[in-house]
Amino acid sequence: MKAYRLLTGVDDTAFCHRITEALNLGWSLHGSPVLTYDGVRQAVICGQAITKDVPDRSYEPSMDLSQQ
Repeated sequence: MKAYRLLTGVDDTAFCHRITEALNLGWSLHGSPVLTYDGVRQAVICGQAITKDVPDRSYEPSMDLSQQ
């Protein structure tokens, strides 16, 4: 099974740590990051798609993809 997630958050050190943790758990970057500006929070918001091959699992809509 190939799992997909889109991580989003304020473009700060915490977001970079979330991406780094995912990479170290076997996830791979998928495409380029995207940025937008949230005028209400006055912050840059980043999004990064990640994917992971999960052997010996079949996709189920109820699964928690963050735990794969």
